[in-house]
Amino acid sequence: MSAQIDKDKFEPKIVAFLCNWCSYKGADLAGTSRLQYPPNVRTIRTMCSGAVDPAFIIKALLDGADGVLVGGCVLGDCHYQSGNYKARRKINILHSELRALGLDEDRVWLRWISASDGVLFREIMFEMVEKLRAKGPNPMKHPWNIWKTANGGWKPKTIYSPRGE
Repeated sequence: MSAQIDKDKFEPKIVAFLCNWCSYKGADLAGTSRLQYPPNVRTIRTMCSGAVDPAFIIKALLDGADGVLVGGCVLGDCHYQSGNYKARRKINILHSELRALGLDEDRVWLRWISASDGVLFREIMFEMVEKLRAKGPNPMKHPWNIWKTANGGWKPKTIYSPRGE
């Protein structure tokens, strides 16, 4: 019963990597138009959706995000010509890697949002929050937190040079 109550109180945390030229402006338009959307999203402005490294997405998931949205320009309308095609390839590869590792690929979304589509941004946020609420908290963050705090915390290995420095 307490698991059901916890799931009802659960509010997902979403990290959104948004393209400066379209998706970010679409989100800004939603805000300036006073369109109500869930406050669960934390936006990170990037110059292009193609510049989002999959390592950033994995890091966001491991650090506690329940979902990640990568927003880019509509296909064929990228400010950098082919950046959104690169983003699509990167996300497809990331999804297959997450599947191979047995992790939930549905926590990473890629959506095309134009600068004039504040309503679409709002709809995507509502849909994403609803789907993530149904899934529950991200199971990837708990084991990672245990590992980071074990034995005094995570420290990178020191690489010594051949000269003994």
